[in-house]
Amino acid sequence: MLAAIPFPNLSPEIFSISIGGFEFALRWYALAYIVGILIGWRIVIHACARPAIWGRDTPLMTREQIDDLLTWVILGVIIGGRLGFVLFYQPGYYLQNPLEIPMIWQGGMAFHGGFLGVVAVIAWFCWKHKIPLWNLADALAIATPPAIFLGRIANFINAELWGRPTDLPWGVIFPGAAAQDCPDVVGLCARHPSQLYEALLEGALLGGVLLYLAYRRGALKKPGLLTGLFFAGYGAARFFVELFRQADAQYITMENPFGYVVRLGEFGLSMGQLLSIPMIAVGVVLMLWARGRKADT
Repeated sequence: MLAAIPFPNLSPEIFSISIGGFEFALRWYALAYIVGILIGWRIVIHACARPAIWGRDTPLMTREQIDDLLTWVILGVIIGGRLGFVLFYQPGYYLQNPLEIPMIWQGGMAFHGGFLGVVAVIAWFCWKHKIPLWNLADALAIATPPAIFLGRIANFINAELWGRPTDLPWGVIFPGAAAQDCPDVVGLCARHPSQLYEALLEGALLGGVLLYLAYRRGALKKPGLLTGLFFAGYGAARFFVELFRQADAQYITMENPFGYVVRLGEFGLSMGQLLSIPMIAVGVVLMLWARGRKADT
């Protein structure tokens, strides 16, 4: 290891207080979810207030409907994210400890699960309010990247979901097991800051492209186009970053040090890559379908 960046002295907790024997702590991860959802809410309000960017120059939703949707999206993210983590990553553990499933304050949320939770909420909300499904999906597509960006920054602050060992100069020496658990490395172990890679690709870059297309290129007039781009863009970014991200511990063995869940000779696919492939495929199909339709004008 020629050079590395020491992990900054950051606490996962912003502050904690004790009231009547109960301790309450505000964590960066929780704040990231809260702020990210509020930013997305404001993006949807801003977009719906500009009829010219929508098909037929008609706003998608009223302010009351947007506020109602916010509540349901929060429930979809929390319930879906938690169940996704339980089912995709640690089903054996939670089968033996079912009472810990609702304990989200202990950590453990999966983006793919939260995504499926939001999909279910959107489908129900559109049916209830007679809102075009793909138009609403496009609105949420441009609103989601800020929450992804902040969530990945919070992962970095929490020193979790770190990357594989590296000797690149921007490698970070994360605290705890991450610094020690490196084969064939003398001294402390530097790792890829894969959380920051994801923040930049899945959050900043993807979000910037989606907003540009929505506001400058009339993409919201082709329902489903931005939803497809979000699916494919997130899936491709996640698939790529998984090449540098440390696999979850339950998948790593002496015979399988990279934690592949599907082996392809000397190589393989991680759980994150396996879950991203359907997103990429669905996204590409959606974009082709949306581009082939006549634009709403």
